[in-house]
Amino acid sequence: MTPPLALTCGDPAGIGPEITLAAWRRLRHELPFALIGDADHMAALGAPAGVPVARIAGIAEAAQVMPRALPVLHQPFTSAPVPGAPDLGNAAAVIAAIDRAVKLARAGDAAAVVTNPISKKVLVDGAGFAHPGHTEYLAALGGVARPVMMLVAPELRAVPVTIHVPISAVPALLTPELLAETIRVTHAALRRDFALPAPRIAVAGLNPHAGEGGLMGTEDETVIRPVLGALRAEGMDLAGPLPADTMFHPPARAGYDAAVCMYHDQALIPVKTLGFSVGVNVTLGLPFVRTSPDHGTAFGIAGTGRADPDSLVEALRLAHRIGRNRAAA
Repeated sequence: MTPPLALTCGDPAGIGPEITLAAWRRLRHELPFALIGDADHMAALGAPAGVPVARIAGIAEAAQVMPRALPVLHQPFTSAPVPGAPDLGNAAAVIAAIDRAVKLARAGDAAAVVTNPISKKVLVDGAGFAHPGHTEYLAALGGVARPVMMLVAPELRAVPVTIHVPISAVPALLTPELLAETIRVTHAALRRDFALPAPRIAVAGLNPHAGEGGLMGTEDETVIRPVLGALRAEGMDLAGPLPADTMFHPPARAGYDAAVCMYHDQALIPVKTLGFSVGVNVTLGLPFVRTSPDHGTAFGIAGTGRADPDSLVEALRLAHRIGRNRAAA
C-alpha cells in the first residue's frame, strides 16, 4: 500500500489553508494525505467550512483518519495567521514544515511531498532564508545540485532548461552541459515517474524557426543540435530542434510525451494556455517525489472564498500516481 502524502502548509496567510480544506473534500475517499501545519489554526478555519480536523501523532494514521477528517501533523505557528497579512514571525514554522515533509518522504513514511505556496520574501525577511526559491531549498535538502522543473497540464508536459532569468541572459546560460543534463533528467523521470518505457521528447529551438539554418541565430545549430545528436546515440527518442511556434498544436503534441523548452515562457505559456487552473509543478531529479500547485500565495484573495483548489487537487493526484510508479519500479 502506498504511504500517505505529506502536504506542507505554505504561507498560512495565503490561500494554502483554504485550498487544503477544499482538497480534502474532493479527495477524502480517493487518496490519503496529511497536512503539516498548525492544527488549531486549521480547526478554526475548518469549522465554519464544515471540514473536521483531526490532529494525528504520525503520518501513518492519515489513511484511517482521511475519510472523516483532515489529518494534521501539528506544526504550531508563532502568531495567529491572518488571511492576506503575511507575518514574518511564522517564517520559521513554514520552513520547519518543509523540513519535516522531506524527512518523512526520505524515510519512506510519506509517498511524496506536496507543497503549498510560500512567500520567499517572508522567509528571507523573517528567517534569513538563503535559497533562491522553494525548489532550490528542496534540492538542497535532497542533496541535488541542479533540479529540473516540469510543468504538467492534462495535455502537455513541458520542461524549461533555463527558468527565472532575463531573456537576454538565456543564450549564455544555454550550455551543452546544461541542456544535456536537463534532457537526461527529463528522460529518466518519464521512465520512472510517469511509467513510460520509451519516452519521446520534443526539443524546442531557441530562435524563431529554430534559427532557420543560422539565419536567425546560431545557437540551434552550434549548441542544441549537437547535444541532441549525442543523446540520440545513447538511444533517446528526441525530435528537434523544432520551431516553438509549431510544437504545441494538437497533432504536434500527439507525437511526444514531453517538450523541453529553452526558457521560462516558451514552456509556461502553452502549459498555462492548455490548463491554467489545473497545472502542476513537478521537481524532477530529487530523491523524493515533489509536486506543487502552479500558482503563488495569492495574498490578495486569501480568505475571500475565491481561491481555486483545482491545481492543488491535481498536484496531490499526480504526486500519488508518481509515488505508486516509483514504488512499482
